[in-house]
Parts: sequence; C-alpha cells; structure tokens
Amino acid sequence: MPDLNDATRGRILYGGDYNPEQWPEETWQEDVRLMRQAGVTSVTVGVFSWARLEPAPGAYDFGWLDRLLDLLHAHGIGVVLATPTASPPPWLGHRHPETLPQAENGTTVWYGSRNQFCASSPTYRRHAAAITEQLAARYGAHPALTMWHVNNEYGTHCWCDATAAHFRRWLQDRHGTLEELNSAWGTAFWSQHYAEWDEILPPRQAQYIRNPAQLLDFARFTSDALLECYTAEHAIVARHSPAVPVTTNHMPFWRGQDGWAWAKEQDVVALDIYPDPDAALGAQHGALVQDLARSMAGGPWMLMEQATGAVNWRPVNRPKPAGLNRLWSLQAVARGADAICFFQWRQSRQGAEKFHSAMLPHSGTGNRTFREVTTLGADLDRLGPHVSGTPVTAGTALLHDWDAWWASEQPGRPSELLDYQENVTAWHRALWEANHTTDLAHPAADLTRYRLVVIPSLYLLTDAALDNLAAYVRTGGTLVTGYFTGVADHQDRIRPGGVDARLREVLGLAAVHQWWPLNEGETLRCTGTEDFRGTLWAEELETAGAEVVARYADGELAGHPAVTRHTHGEGTAWYLSTRPEPDALRALLTRAAREAGLRPAAEHLPAGVEAVRRGELLFLLNHGPQQASCELPGHWEDLLTGKPATGSLTLERHGAAVLRPAAP
Repeated sequence: MPDLNDATRGRILYGGDYNPEQWPEETWQEDVRLMRQAGVTSVTVGVFSWARLEPAPGAYDFGWLDRLLDLLHAHGIGVVLATPTASPPPWLGHRHPETLPQAENGTTVWYGSRNQFCASSPTYRRHAAAITEQLAARYGAHPALTMWHVNNEYGTHCWCDATAAHFRRWLQDRHGTLEELNSAWGTAFWSQHYAEWDEILPPRQAQYIRNPAQLLDFARFTSDALLECYTAEHAIVARHSPAVPVTTNHMPFWRGQDGWAWAKEQDVVALDIYPDPDAALGAQHGALVQDLARSMAGGPWMLMEQATGAVNWRPVNRPKPAGLNRLWSLQAVARGADAICFFQWRQSRQGAEKFHSAMLPHSGTGNRTFREVTTLGADLDRLGPHVSGTPVTAGTALLHDWDAWWASEQPGRPSELLDYQENVTAWHRALWEANHTTDLAHPAADLTRYRLVVIPSLYLLTDAALDNLAAYVRTGGTLVTGYFTGVADHQDRIRPGGVDARLREVLGLAAVHQWWPLNEGETLRCTGTEDFRGTLWAEELETAGAEVVARYADGELAGHPAVTRHTHGEGTAWYLSTRPEPDALRALLTRAAREAGLRPAAEHLPAGVEAVRRGELLFLLNHGPQQASCELPGHWEDLLTGKPATGSLTLERHGAAVLRPAAP
C-alpha cells in the first residue's frame, strides 16, 4: 500500500487548496510564480469543481484542468487531485431530488451550499463513481499527480427513505435476526418491539426520548455509510494509479466518523484544524487533534487544512498574531506531520468564504501574511531532510472510542454536563502541560508499549476492551481511570452491578453505589496527600483492597473515597471518581507517570513552553505571552537558525527552536 513517504520523498510537503476555476486563466502564471517564491511544493486541486468538470450530465470539460496540471508540473509543484464529490452540481439535485439529504423531521436539505448528498442514494453513488472514473482514467498517470484526495470533510447525515432501506440492510448484517435486534435495542421498554424489518426507521424526530440503542446503531451506520462512499472512490482511483496514495480529510475530533475504522482504509491520514487564535488553550487543542491524527495514522500524517489568519465562521473572526501561524505549523511537524497545508492559496473574492484568510491575501504580497508564509516555506525546506518520516515516541496512551462517545451523549443520562470531548480535552491538557507526549488509542488496541494508560471516561467498554485493560495492568502497566467508566456494554446495556466486575477487580473496588454528578460551578473539597477540589462529577465508592489516596471532605459524600490506587498483578490501577481542578489533575497524572518510569520530553521549562521529541530532534515551542528562557542540558544545534544552542536558549513570543544533538 502506498503511504505518505511516497508523496513526500524526504521532504515536508507545503502548500494548500488551489481553486483556479474561481479566477481568470491569466492569473495562473502569477500564481505559480508566487508559489515558487513562497516555497510551495504541493497544491490540492478540484475539491469543489464538479460543476466545472461536468457542467451537464455526461458532458465533461477537462481542458482547463489539463492546462493547469501541465503548468503546475512544469514549475515543479505536485498535485493532490481531488474527486469533487463533496458538492454535487445543481443539475444533480434538480434532476434527481432523491440524492438530496433529508433532516430528522423529513425536510429536504436543498442545493445552494455544499455537501448536499445522501450517502445511501444509489443515484448519487452512481454519478459520483462516474466522475471519479473519468478523472482517474484521464489523470492517473499524469506526472504532476502525487496523491488522490477523495471527497472533502465527510459529515453529511440523512434520514430519508433510501437511508432507511440502507439502515435496515446494515442492521440485518449486524444483528442477523429481528429477535437479536429487539434484544439488542431493549424494545420491551415502551412497547417498541419490531415484528417486521420494514417497520424499522432511522431515528427520526419523535415525541420524546428516542431509543438510545437505536441512536447508537444509527451513529455507527452513518459512519459506515459514508465510509462505503469513500472506499468506492478509493477503489476507482487506486485501480488507475496503484502507486499513488489516497486520502480524505478529517475534521478535528469529529463526532460523526469512527476514525479508527476510517484510518484502516486510508493510505494517508489527513486532518483539517482551525484552533481559535483568541482561545487561551488553542495550542492544546492543536496538540490533541494532532496526537489523534498521528495515532490514527500509526506514523506521519498530513495537515491538509489550516488558516493563515482569520476564518469566516466564528461569531467574531480574529486573525492570528504575528508568529502564531509559524508556531502552530511547527507544532504539527513536531507531532508527526509530514505535510503542512492551508485553505487556501489565493483568497476568494466571492462566495461564502471570501473573508476566510489565505496564503495570498486580498492585499497581495506586501503584507505580513505572505512574508510569514514565505518564511515558513523556507523553514520546512530546511527541516524536511532531518524530520520527514521520523517517528514521534509516546510513553502514554489516552484511550478514546467513538462508540463510547456516541453512547455517552444520549439523552436521559445522569448529567448533560459530562461532555465527552471536553472531558478528553481536560485530561489531555494535564499531560500536555507536563510535556508528556501522548498517543490516543482504542481501548481494545495493543497497549503493551505504553507505560501509562489513562481513561478520562469511557461509559461503554466492550468485553474485549475490558479483558485487554485487565491484562495490561496484570502484566505491569499503570492505568489511571476516570469516573463513569465501564458502565455499559457494546449495546448500551448497563453492566451487572453498574460497573463491570472485571474493572472493579482491577481497581480494587467492591461497588460504585451512586453516581453523584455535580451542578455547574459546584465543587467538592477533597483531602489526602494533597488537598484539591473535585469538579463535574462524584461517586459513592466502596473499596475492596484499594488504597484511598483522597477522600471527599464535604457534602453528602464526606468521608467517602474520591481517589484510589490499587496493585493488581504486577501493575497499578488508579481510580478518580471526580475530576480534580486542572492543577490537581496534572499533579495526579504526573505522579502516576513518574511512578510508571516516565519522564517528560524536557524538564524545568518555563510555563507555556511545549517540548516534543521527534526522532532525535527536540522541538521547543513558546505558547506563552512573552519571551521565555530555557535551560538546555547538553549541546544542540538549532536547525531553524543553523546556530549552536548550549546552556540556555531564549525563545521570543511565539518563538520556536528545533534542536539536534551536537558534539561538544
């Protein structure tokens, strides 16, 4: 299977989406000249070009794309060629309204924007395959082609009749019989028993709370239905150019796709990421989704989209301050990216994204944005031979599962304040601030290479995952488990005892008698080796051998265990029945990491300085509000400046250093 190395060839790809169909053709020559000046090596073409490539059914216009690819190749710029199937042309929706998605209440989602397709529509799939076949046959051997990019940001949902028929087929494959489905969905509750397959519908708008198991299966189905569309197009382009890698771009930490399943079907994992430059933890959000992309890929990945400055879809769209675009791009390289790209090359003058920033802004080249783009291109050119293809080693894994995410956010649960993504973010932040590089992993994956495994909260755990965790701890691993974990099985049935017995044995707990969620802003004082305040959640625990590290000191749970630690086999398992405030959570996880034999990527750094090791290189990234002075043990060379770095190093605000060990 081809991979990212086939496209990068020892360098970091640099560029972005290029939409030349929005511009007069005489602009193209200026574009390629400025791309070369900025250090651009790769552009993505054709993402939203279906109406231009096929202006009427079966009538294709490829002349402009022929000229464009020839021009880019002549100037040494590689092409990531997209199939344009994310946004069908108006003629498809007009002639075939059955291809348009329907909302939960039955209303049609019309054309006039983008992504207006039903993934289950046979007509949509047939037309998508036809345009993909035409593109692949024509350009599969073009010398400019370095990668295929299928569709764009898969995120469409549909509840139409075609989806209903597809959903029923999917359910038959999953459950086999109606008896099994009725059992899995618990349809004895509220008289929901199904006597015929045709009675089953997608979970459309209903009178009250819908069946949680049906909602869970529909989330799984929707991810699979979209994946079928991707793999169909992947197969077509791969048949015409088997040596060229194929990808599609994921939205950051996107709820709608099971990323673990999708990554298995991708030659390259690609990510779009747009942290808010005004957010205090924008850098941590970037680190989290970059760690997820690297973990999905199992190695180097591609940053497909980011913004040079402001986006256009927040209530207030602020640009990035000077240096932040370079800093966040280097952060992605530090965490495994071998391609740094933007949306888009030239800023649009019309359409919904005319205020979205670009590498080449409305004001042209005489501005900070273009100067920074050019500087970044030179930086990546210098770093490429040293970093491309090298691994990022993490000693810690944070467990994440889309099934658990979908199940934990159903209505009718103990607290709507327990937000899955926010909870993962809080635990990842604690490790990030301590400079412990962290992979994300599926709970049933091989965890043996990690010294520390943390679970913020996984409400749903399969039998395989529970057995895996027990074996991990029994054979010497250190596990830190958060609240409301191991409660439900794969069909969202509550486990006997409320929490699975295997997990309770590992944790040294006899029972979790009550879940005791906290109100917004409410905290509970906890006392132990260190005092702290618990937030969000609490539980009434009964231990069975576990050491009590901290107890609740006030409220209804005063005197009950809040944090426990238990030796199981050769390993150790911690349980946090509340979420400590950020400093305390960081301290607890840092203690667990230290006891597990882990050290951060670098120590004794000023607050706000991130340290990541990739291969032999040490990346230091200053996210703080001011200049930072870093003490450096040993001798280093800064690859960004070519200068030695020994003793101490000063990083300016939004400054970065990429250090390689050097001889004394």
